[in-house]
Amino acid sequence: MSATTTTALPAGLTTGTWAIDASHTEAAFSVRHAGISKVRGTVAVTGGAITVGEDLASTSVTATLDPSTVSTGDANRDGHLKSGDFFDVEAFGEWSFTSTAIRAEGDAYVIAGDLTIHGETRPVELATEFNGVAVDPFGNTRAGFESSVTISRKEFGLTWNAALEAGGVLVSDKVTITLDVSAIKQA
Repeated sequence: MSATTTTALPAGLTTGTWAIDASHTEAAFSVRHAGISKVRGTVAVTGGAITVGEDLASTSVTATLDPSTVSTGDANRDGHLKSGDFFDVEAFGEWSFTSTAIRAEGDAYVIAGDLTIHGETRPVELATEFNGVAVDPFGNTRAGFESSVTISRKEFGLTWNAALEAGGVLVSDKVTITLDVSAIKQA
């Protein structure tokens, strides 16, 4: 069965600007550590918007993230990630995503765009699920989305590593990023 491609908007998603609600949105990542386990963490999404046009072709997404907020549950590791060995938050204090195209694939969506991390911009495709629209108790109309992508950290200039005694390296090149996004319809 082949995937169908349409340009229609998801049911309930109306035209206009939907501001990403940073307090109800999360960017998480996981990366294989020492070849045997995964380290997981989060980075704060600080802003962004979904500008919904008449169809998917005229819809766009932008987002900004703050790498200085990285949290893995270990203060020493977080400090190392913020340093020049990894994110270098002094020089590269913001990450961003800007969509270039959105398409439907079956019941899901793909958001293609340019991801900038550590001063390097690369094209990515976010596999995305639309979770619907709801009105919260405060009268805000919200839309929910979940997205994921796997990137090569080396393509973003994140090359620090350490060799393991048994062979291999401490930190995998592949990083999986997952996003849980809540956006509020603007007046």
